[in-house]
Amino acid sequence: MPRLVALDLPPGPALVAAVARCWDAGDAVAVVDRRAPAAARERWFAAVAPTVVATEDDPTGRAPDGAAGAPTEAGDALVVTTSGSTGEPTVLVHTRAGLAAHADAAHRRLGVDPARDRWLACLPLTHLGGFGVVARSLLTGTALDVVDGFRAEEVAAAPAALGTTLVSLVPRALDQVDPTAFRRVLVGGSADPVDRPGNVVRTYGSTETGGGVVYDGVPLDGVEVRLAAGDAIEVRSPTLARGRRAADGAVAPIGDADGWLATGDLGRWREGRLEVLGRADDLIVTGGENVWPAPVEAVLVEDPSVAAALVVGEPDPDWGQRVVAVVVPADAGAPPTLEQLRDRVRDRLGAPAAPRELRLVADLERTALGKLRRLRP
Repeated sequence: MPRLVALDLPPGPALVAAVARCWDAGDAVAVVDRRAPAAARERWFAAVAPTVVATEDDPTGRAPDGAAGAPTEAGDALVVTTSGSTGEPTVLVHTRAGLAAHADAAHRRLGVDPARDRWLACLPLTHLGGFGVVARSLLTGTALDVVDGFRAEEVAAAPAALGTTLVSLVPRALDQVDPTAFRRVLVGGSADPVDRPGNVVRTYGSTETGGGVVYDGVPLDGVEVRLAAGDAIEVRSPTLARGRRAADGAVAPIGDADGWLATGDLGRWREGRLEVLGRADDLIVTGGENVWPAPVEAVLVEDPSVAAALVVGEPDPDWGQRVVAVVVPADAGAPPTLEQLRDRVRDRLGAPAAPRELRLVADLERTALGKLRRLRP
């Protein structure tokens, strides 16, 4: 009977070896967030319900306290969680076949040579964006190094020190390391990085899709993308999660009867490439005009006085919604003005996208993968 092994181990060779050992035995794994608060860890363990827990003191695994683990099917390889607006974990089950399909398609698109290339995993392994690097390496026999979190100096030195050629980063990291030192750099996120070098590949995907399944607007081999009613992006792919697990242990498919997953994103085709406009519920309708936050944010951060920016829509009696720019100043003593930012956005994107309100904050909340949490300030 396959087991679900929770890996309560620090990122590094021991964790990678544990994944390989579990997969060789036909078991599935789930990586524990060792930095999570105690209450969050309790919720995670309750939702994931592992059969055994592997630790540094007991790498072979022990049965967890409490109820028996959730049933695991043959072929399951990874259980990973996502959090919605409630913060409660949503449990997704990925198969080895799905992870292998993604690894093969991604490596073919990137032209990876397992005999010459080397991955660096520096994103959280509790998320598919980080764990996917480990999976691609193990399933294709490509060399891998794992570091415990992103540290700019360590990542920047990796090409010379370790021979790293491939890395997956968050967009903000491109300002902290030289991306051209790597052969290929994968970057997720909704906004296209400014002045992106040619070796930086922008990816689109989600935990449900098995990671990035569209590279620079072009679906990976075997991945189908279509626009449904209202330009809603739907994906059908062998990389999709087997399903979403309910509290009773039942796993329900994430796609419809024909295998299509509704991503919750909107997009359009431009010259044969998919352009992702944003989450359907992020759209701002102001004065009858549609404004997407990501392009506005990209223009705002080009201003030298802006360190980071978030754009949201707020109810407005005259416009329906007004565009609000929430900005972290580069220099708290010399913050940008609303007029300054309005002029910049108006010149690039038109008057409807220009913010009508500016809020200055000390910082913006982000996910572990560097994505802005798009909550009302």
